[in-house]
Amino acid sequence: MHLECLQLSISGKTALVELARPDQLNVLDEQALNELEFVLNHLLEQGVKAAILTGQGRAFAAGADVKAMAEMDERAARAFSLKGNQIFQRIEEHPAIFVAAVNGYALGGGLELALACDLRLASSKAVFGQPEINLGIIPGFGGTQRLPRLIGPTRAKEWILTGRRYNAQEALTAGLVLEVVEPEELLPKAQALAQELADKSGPILALAKRAINASTGLVDQNGQTEAGLFASCFTYHDGMEGLKAFVEKRKPQFQDR
Repeated sequence: MHLECLQLSISGKTALVELARPDQLNVLDEQALNELEFVLNHLLEQGVKAAILTGQGRAFAAGADVKAMAEMDERAARAFSLKGNQIFQRIEEHPAIFVAAVNGYALGGGLELALACDLRLASSKAVFGQPEINLGIIPGFGGTQRLPRLIGPTRAKEWILTGRRYNAQEALTAGLVLEVVEPEELLPKAQALAQELADKSGPILALAKRAINASTGLVDQNGQTEAGLFASCFTYHDGMEGLKAFVEKRKPQFQDR
């Protein structure tokens, strides 16, 4: 597959996967998801043991394509959510260890992508958030499942129900990221961590990852529950109003229906 949304480089048993549409803030649309799925298969075939996931420009990934979502009906929304959920679950179940190097905006689906990774490092310029509630919808790529596991249900409810943005230090305090470093230090730090992991036994790393994931409880299987609830948002006036208002760059007029 010719990659247009991502760039992939493999060195030994480590890989660097970059979201490579900085002019679009590395939006996670259907094409990006398809390319990510291809890359996951390729990493498996190449026996990669540790992979860094980062973004080019000022965003890690600023979420899904809101303009496209504004045109979706309930059925299309469910299919889109299931696709993202299932691909992100493959990251969680992949034998390689994934290190998210969050360089900038990690919002909505972008944050959910980072949540699916095993370890997260952040630039001091990183910004985190699940702003979907402000659009009249809910997270659709696993955020309602993984965020509570990582920062606790009470804090996760704050993040998801308010739709606020949080800086790197706040994410560190919440336990979401391992470390906050200056922007120029982020990739070298991630590469050093990836190499440290790649020096271990690949099969044993994979077994340890499976065991730890099992201890935290299984994510909603294949995203069925979250996808159904996400799709339900598209049957409400407020869901469509929120998305349209974002596209039209105005404040949504929610009517509680």
